[in-house]
Amino acid sequence: MIAKMKLKKGDVVIVNSGSEKGKKGEILRIDRKNAKVVVKGINVRTKHVKARKQGQESGIIKSENPIDASKVNYYCEKCGKGVKLGIKIEDNGTKTRFCKKCNEIK
Repeated sequence: MIAKMKLKKGDVVIVNSGSEKGKKGEILRIDRKNAKVVVKGINVRTKHVKARKQGQESGIIKSENPIDASKVNYYCEKCGKGVKLGIKIEDNGTKTRFCKKCNEIK
């Protein structure tokens, strides 16, 4: 089943639970099938990589790992906190997202 999410790539989100609670970051990737998001600077893990080919460098690589989409909320600049998003259907049939607290269109 594909999860319905109102979040998009490039949105700024705030983490609302877990060890990274309160941190903000930009969404880099969304996995709708597993309902997970990859956020810049959140859930960073280190991996020790060995050189496999001649000339390739070995070392420690840091990468962001996915976290569950239910642990993040959209960050509204006007409200200054994590909010829920709603969807309005305009007269011409286009959908627009808005903040449910301040009604600002996103």
